[in-house]
Amino acid sequence: MIRETLTELMLIPGLSGHETRVARAIAGHLDRMGLAHRSDRLGNLSCTIPGDPALPSVMVFTHMDQLGFVVRKVEPNGLIRLERLGGVPERALPAQAVVLCTDKGDLPGIIANKSHHATGPEEKYKVLPYAELYVDAGFASAAEAQAAGVRIGTPVTYLPRVLDLAGARLAGTSVDDRAGCAVLLALAAARIGKPGPTLHLVWSVQEEFNLRGVLPAATALAPDIALQIDLLLACDTPDMTHRGDVALGGGPGISLYSFHGRGTLNGVIPHPALVQLAEDAAAGGGLALQRSAHTGALTDLSYIQFMGPEGVACLDVGFPMRYSHSALEVVDLADLDGLTRLLDLMLDRITPDLSLTR
Repeated sequence: MIRETLTELMLIPGLSGHETRVARAIAGHLDRMGLAHRSDRLGNLSCTIPGDPALPSVMVFTHMDQLGFVVRKVEPNGLIRLERLGGVPERALPAQAVVLCTDKGDLPGIIANKSHHATGPEEKYKVLPYAELYVDAGFASAAEAQAAGVRIGTPVTYLPRVLDLAGARLAGTSVDDRAGCAVLLALAAARIGKPGPTLHLVWSVQEEFNLRGVLPAATALAPDIALQIDLLLACDTPDMTHRGDVALGGGPGISLYSFHGRGTLNGVIPHPALVQLAEDAAAGGGLALQRSAHTGALTDLSYIQFMGPEGVACLDVGFPMRYSHSALEVVDLADLDGLTRLLDLMLDRITPDLSLTR
């Protein structure tokens, strides 16, 4: 199920602030499960599976949006300038295929790369700032681009693609975080009819933009516990071995420490009761559980932990992923299956004696 769902969702462009098509696809899955859902004014999609009111309520969430660009300017000759939205790596942009999501339909284009035969020695190892790059969508004039629906503010993403790699591995345009979206749908299916805590499932918006799009949904649901699903940096390639021990195919994991470290004084030190809950659930279910601690990463859980009069007990759970924020990210489907099972087992282990007191 997860392979098909993930493939479907990765092929839908959904820039931050423009997640409607992704939300519509997810809502269709919930409809087929018979689960009621709602959207708030920002576009967060929420679904509640009622449970035992004596147990702490749990919100499990993940973000629907992806990083990308918006159109900043259309040149008189029809070439298109972009403004970056989210943590787009500039060194990975030239020659990438993109899609311009206009009101008249999706249009393909490419981020231009200067012809090799005209590239001097001093340019060969230079990374161009995104503001100097432009998209060639084939238009010969600004009027032609405008007639096709391209205008300032038009959302642009990497061209959606999915590649089946060896074994159970996939490369895709927005593994971050359509993989989380697929896991959350699988968890919803697993929890129907099961006893346990009241479970709020949220597919959130604008995580790649400002990390705060989920806040209206979290405010409305007021959970006691929040579990956030996102990537864990896989450290099993030569360029990443010094960063940790998380390995693709090694199973789901938890984050023991996150901190942005680039001007944003925020991150998550998880609640110890939830760390223990995850460890006990993994051990009881015979699951490998990987551990991550990183500076440079941040999720929207960072802001939820401070909500309400007592705060919210929080834990980041995730799946290993290679090549974050690139046009093609890589995931192992076995890790996603394991993550779904881990979350299900954690929910089963929430009892009235689970203390969230510090």
